[in-house]
Amino acid sequence: MKIGIPVEIKPFEKRVALLPAAVAELTALGHAVFLQAAAGAGSGYDDLAYIAAGAIILSDAESLYGEAELIIKVKEPVAAEYDYLREDQLLFSYLHLAANPELASQLQKIGLTAIAFETLMVDNSLPLLAPMSDVAGRIAVQTGANLLYSTHGGKGLLLGGLPAAERGNVVIIGAGNAGGNAAIVAQSLGALVTVFDHKRQKQLQMRQLGQNVSGLYPYPDAVAAAIEHADLVVGAVLVPGARAPHVVTTDMVKSMQPGSVIVDIAVDQGGCVETTRPTDYSAPTYIEEEVVHFAVTNMPAAVPRSASQALSAELLPYVKLLLEEGIAKESVISSGINIEKGRIVHPAVARSLRN
Repeated sequence: MKIGIPVEIKPFEKRVALLPAAVAELTALGHAVFLQAAAGAGSGYDDLAYIAAGAIILSDAESLYGEAELIIKVKEPVAAEYDYLREDQLLFSYLHLAANPELASQLQKIGLTAIAFETLMVDNSLPLLAPMSDVAGRIAVQTGANLLYSTHGGKGLLLGGLPAAERGNVVIIGAGNAGGNAAIVAQSLGALVTVFDHKRQKQLQMRQLGQNVSGLYPYPDAVAAAIEHADLVVGAVLVPGARAPHVVTTDMVKSMQPGSVIVDIAVDQGGCVETTRPTDYSAPTYIEEEVVHFAVTNMPAAVPRSASQALSAELLPYVKLLLEEGIAKESVISSGINIEKGRIVHPAVARSLRN
């Protein structure tokens, strides 16, 4: 098959879906891999490394999309890429269609088949979402700790505290991969951490991180009480394929102290904080209800080398599976199909777009 890896053009996006080593495995299997020039440069992998792996370098996006039967990219297509896509192509990337009805409509009009990394499910897990959730969870706390500085509009609090200085309070909504990694970083900094999750096993896992971590059931009153005293709130709610529910309401945000910080990792799926609106790294924050909000839709783009390495390692086996088995219903890949020949087929995506 002819595989295309384009340059990512979402603002400040420098990740690449597959490293040269992964491309070498695909070309060794007889597939043709086309790479748009400099697609890996932002992650530290130059064109020469891809040429050595057997890739064919094409100078521009039009040539790349024109050759490819299977497009493998990191982030969802943006408007400038719509005209390059064709109905006979397979698109394999993060899509987050539940929060992006315009993109869903465009892909339907084109008539292609689109497979979303974030909905591909294996044994009740989301293996292609996990590596970026790991990265986003860690970035959320590192960024939140920085935004608490008074120089960035925060309340001037050192998150882990000091002798004779109070520790910060971190509230994390959701203990999946993103929330769990956020808890690991917050705990290691010495903050007082409260993690809410419906599953008892997740609550236990959070408590085992350290004596400064509590794992609790997300009763609305308990969430509201915790958020009122939080210095940093991390939203990490996930309903696969669906728009994220607003677990943190505007009234809860209003109850927070001025200069507190919210980082909503769930922004890709619409956000689990009612006051969330999408941002990018050109203007990553805004203040609402006197609270600093960080809601960048591609948080891992800040660390493209680390993120690309993590994604490529997890993605390669599923690319091979797609090339071997196609998108037949009996294939694992079928769980990730959001749009098939222009028709929305993923139930959660379809429900979210109807609402």
